Amino acid sequence: MHRAIQTAIWSRQAQWLLSQSRRRLGSMFTLEIAYEGKWVVVADPDLIKQVFTGDPKVFHAGEGNDVLRPLLGEHSLLTLDEAAHMSQRKLLLPSFHGRRMAGYEATMREIAAREIESWPTGVPYRLRPRMQVMTLEIIIETVFGVHGGARLDELRAALRDFLDMLTNPRMIVPILGLGPDRLRSYPPFRRRVDRVARLILGEIAERRAAADLEERDDILSLLVAARHEDGSPMSDAEIHDELLTLLVAGHETTATALAWAVERLVRHPDKLARLRDEVRAGEDAYLTATIQETLRLRPVIVIVIRRLTEAIELGGYELPAGVNVVPSIHLVHRDPTIYPEPDRFRPERFLEAPPGTYTWIPFGGGVRRCLGAAFAQQEMAIVLRELAARWTIRPADPAAERPFRRAITETPRHNAEVILS
Repeated sequence: MHRAIQTAIWSRQAQWLLSQSRRRLGSMFTLEIAYEGKWVVVADPDLIKQVFTGDPKVFHAGEGNDVLRPLLGEHSLLTLDEAAHMSQRKLLLPSFHGRRMAGYEATMREIAAREIESWPTGVPYRLRPRMQVMTLEIIIETVFGVHGGARLDELRAALRDFLDMLTNPRMIVPILGLGPDRLRSYPPFRRRVDRVARLILGEIAERRAAADLEERDDILSLLVAARHEDGSPMSDAEIHDELLTLLVAGHETTATALAWAVERLVRHPDKLARLRDEVRAGEDAYLTATIQETLRLRPVIVIVIRRLTEAIELGGYELPAGVNVVPSIHLVHRDPTIYPEPDRFRPERFLEAPPGTYTWIPFGGGVRRCLGAAFAQQEMAIVLRELAARWTIRPADPAAERPFRRAITETPRHNAEVILS
């Protein structure tokens, strides 16, 4: 197909294009997407392992994420490579381990319980927008450390407006028309980016002046206190870009994954009943398996990208520098040789065998594996536990919801519409 046709299909039916390409061409094939050059898509776990364990100087994920640069900035963990990436990653890593994660749990539980308790009963109710509200509140409190008052209201409104723009399917038109390099000049985009930047920089300035900085445990405070290996602090621009990255990467994706989890559960009443029984008994194994199966069957992002800085051999082919190698999350998760009956929602499969490093990749892999993977899964577990314990849930429509592409995420077509009682 012509690149324009491939791009048009990709922007609306990415999963279909991937599946059809594998059916016709096998587990390694080339796509051409506007502003992206050539993509060599791979769905073989051995090749995915070769990509994820390859030399980061050769496999550039930051360059592969160039489309995100106008949005997240030059200092984002997602747009950096090599030494700069590892330096930023080391500064962020302490925020997502051990005691810090335990500290976030109480906040997540409080926000989830408050939100879920407010939902109406007996009427069709779309959960995905409410999941977005919930995950945004969690990020504002745990990442930004803002807990009330006018500042919270203004920050919440600006971030909500900004995120709504990013997930609006109509945004694909200016992105494809302007390209990532000129997107920042697009007035609706520019206004929202500038408004969010002003508020985030204000929060950074407030935190730098705080007398109790060392006692705070939110991620913004940790970044303000962090030091590079030479002892220098992070700049305002670095902190701004990382906060924006955590917001964009951790809000929409988790909210959508939660919506998919409920959408799948309500159409499998036996799975939902087992989850409810085990949650009420204080057990977590089936809950964890449910999250893993949701992320396998309905990954929010369907690919990851690495841009080659030099020629390599992969799968018997010589790939030149400049080509993008693209492990497909969607395709490896639907491989029947790895997952029997791959289209079935069956959490039990992860009670029988744990997820494979290169066959279960909703968070990517290697040194570029999503830093917030544990945060997201903890958040999902808390929300689903609260939901299963409080409500009986049934689908508003017995027909399963199809994936609907919003920018780069795959969401339930009707936003996980259910009836609670």
